[in-house]
This record gives sequence, C-alpha cells and structure tokens, in this order.
Amino acid sequence: MQPVIPIIAGPIPRIRMVALDRPWIWIAQGWHDLSAAPRVSIAYGSAFVASGAAIAVLLFLAESIYLLLPLAAGFMLLAPLLAVGLYETSRRMAQGQAPDLGAALGAFRANIEQVAYMGLVLMLLNLFWTRMATLIFAVFFGSPRGNLQDLVDLTLFSPASLPFLLVGGLVGFALATITFAISVVSIPMLLDRPGTPIWVAIGTSIEAVRANPKPMALWAALICAFTGFGMIPAFLGLAATMPLIGYASWHCYKDVVALDDA
Repeated sequence: MQPVIPIIAGPIPRIRMVALDRPWIWIAQGWHDLSAAPRVSIAYGSAFVASGAAIAVLLFLAESIYLLLPLAAGFMLLAPLLAVGLYETSRRMAQGQAPDLGAALGAFRANIEQVAYMGLVLMLLNLFWTRMATLIFAVFFGSPRGNLQDLVDLTLFSPASLPFLLVGGLVGFALATITFAISVVSIPMLLDRPGTPIWVAIGTSIEAVRANPKPMALWAALICAFTGFGMIPAFLGLAATMPLIGYASWHCYKDVVALDDA
C-alpha cells in the first residue's frame, strides 16, 4: 500500500453554520478588542487616516482627483491584507497575551510566503478595478477635466450620470463580491495556521460564504458601511472604523471556521 501524504499540516478546516445576527456579535467583540488594545488601535487607525489623506493630496497635486473614488473603493479590496496586524492582536488577546504593537507589525512573518501570494491576488484585483473604473469613465465622459466640483457635477448631475453609476456600480460590486468571498476568512486563517497553503485558505473562505450566505451578506454590508462612513469626514473616521472591522474580522474567522484534527 502506498503511503498517504497529507496535503496540509494540522487540523482540517470545517465550516460552521452561523445565525444571521452573528455579524453584530463580531462587531461587539471587535469593539472590546479595540478598547483593550488602545496603542495598537491608535497606531493602525492613524496609519489608515494618514494614508488616505496622502493619496488624496497626491491625486490633487497630480490633477488626477478623478481617481479618488476608484482608489477609495479599491482600498476596500486591499483592506483585508492591511489588517493582518489587527488579526494578530485579537489572536494574542484571545490566548491571554497582552497586545503588542511590535508583534502586530511583524505578524505577516508567521506565514510570509502565503500571505505575500494573497497580497498579490488582491493587488491584481485592485489594479484591474482601477483600470476598469478609468475605462468606464472614459467611455461615458471622455478624458477627465476640470476641478473636483466639475467632476462631481459631471458624474452625478449630467445626463450620462445614471448609466455611468449603474455600470460602474455593477462592475465594482462584482469585483468586491469576488474579493470578499476569497478573503473574508482566508487571511486570518493564513495567520492562524502557518502551514496552510493559499489555495486551501481561499477555498475555505469561499465555502464559508457559500454555507452562510445571509450572515456573510450582512457582514459584507457592515464592512462597506463602516468603511464608507469612516471615509466621509476627510478619512478621519477610519481611525476607529478600520481597527474595529479588523478585530471583528478575526472573530468572524474564529466563529465560522472550525479546525478539527484529521
């Protein structure tokens, strides 16, 4: 008899069915972690705010402010990767360890190769979205022109506004759905189980969404709502909303994915 070679090390992932109201529980648990780890939360929240402000200023100086909304939407595609340190902080506190900023910043090293592959996948999706958004804008309005007020008038109050928003919204929704499905639990899983290959983590994430469509739809809506509201006051709200969503995402993973011994 030929020896059996396991395809992954450690426990085999199994998906739990969760109730519709569980995303609110994840938010409450995330708020607890945010309050319990003020140093890490402030550091990550400040980094998100500074990054958003820097991108806006650079786009303004480069007279490319029309890219602000596509890049803001693309930020949501990359956010699961940027929150690795927040997952690590929640993981440490769940194990009774004190939150540590150094450990959070170095969390990606636990499974650096697979996390890097996941980062590449999300980066490619983000680049594709940016190119598609630019192309859609060009199809409806031609070359970008004018200042921010002109851009708002053009995209919201011109005859082509409704079809532009409809097409852009559908394309963005499709890419966001794909990104959410492959990343909602995959990156926390890569951190939690360093021996897990990326394809197993992505498959587990997709299965988690398939098995829990309504709770996951609510969770995706909450992520968009908190992130969107955080961006409205000059990105300042991201100081609280991004750490909150990052911590809550860890609890989503632990709630949905069970690891049974093979």
